[in-house]
Amino acid sequence: MKISFLNKVRGCFSFLLIVLNTVLWMGPLFAAGLLKAAIPIRASRNFFNGAVTFVCKTWNTWNKVNFDLTQNIRWHIIGDDNLNRKGSYLVLSNHQSWVDILVLQAVFLKKIPFLRFFIKQELIWIPVLGFAWWALDFPFMKRYSKEFLEKNPHLKGKDLETTRKACEKFKAIPVSVMNFVEGTRFTPEKHKKQNSPFKNLLRPKAGGTALVLDAMGSHLQTILDVTIVYPHGVRTIWEFLCNGVDEVVVQINKIPITKDIIGDYFNDPEFQKRFQVWLNRLWEEKDALISDIAAAYK
Repeated sequence: MKISFLNKVRGCFSFLLIVLNTVLWMGPLFAAGLLKAAIPIRASRNFFNGAVTFVCKTWNTWNKVNFDLTQNIRWHIIGDDNLNRKGSYLVLSNHQSWVDILVLQAVFLKKIPFLRFFIKQELIWIPVLGFAWWALDFPFMKRYSKEFLEKNPHLKGKDLETTRKACEKFKAIPVSVMNFVEGTRFTPEKHKKQNSPFKNLLRPKAGGTALVLDAMGSHLQTILDVTIVYPHGVRTIWEFLCNGVDEVVVQINKIPITKDIIGDYFNDPEFQKRFQVWLNRLWEEKDALISDIAAAYK
């Protein structure tokens, strides 16, 4: 995508606003996060949990103001009615770009609890953001390869245990657990390598979604199945800041959480097969929806 000089200036200005907003809230964030870690009392942790969440919500609110001022995006949001800031949700979405995270934060701002993403453990070392994710109790995922587990069998199941513990923490508060089901961003190269049966999506990974439902099913209000489409092409973060995203379509479908999608995915082969069928059917519908939306907004 070719970016004009004027839009490069716009991008630099938008980035500067993000930096200033981050610097402004960095002090309160670190203070609340460190006090939360230092005082091992439940009432204190709950208080500082609220403080950290407030700081991050406010940071996100001002980022949205920034984007509203510097971008010319036409938003088409369907299905965001009847949501509850005090409810608890499992949010599932397709994933094409880091811009998706900004879109999700903007769409759900002040409508549902602050989104908690599954984060790769290596990302905890990102300055400021890594600390914020840790303070917000984001579930950090450490995935072991099959080859590594064969050499270190004592670590088998440790990644699942970590995820389950993170989910247990969320039972005490209203929460929105966010999961990009494909596990990575969609690219034509990854699509070809996977030999994906879907036109617009990678193969869904069922384990993480099943684990959250098993650990938190009774605490969650509903599943929010989110489909994000950029009718005029997927953009990078820099292209987004430079006003490169002119239109975004977000469709939210509410899916009730029923007993047939809650079970022990890793130890019950029958449930595993049933859950994979359910998730693949959901992905088939999403794939068709993306094609329909792309055609409608050309």
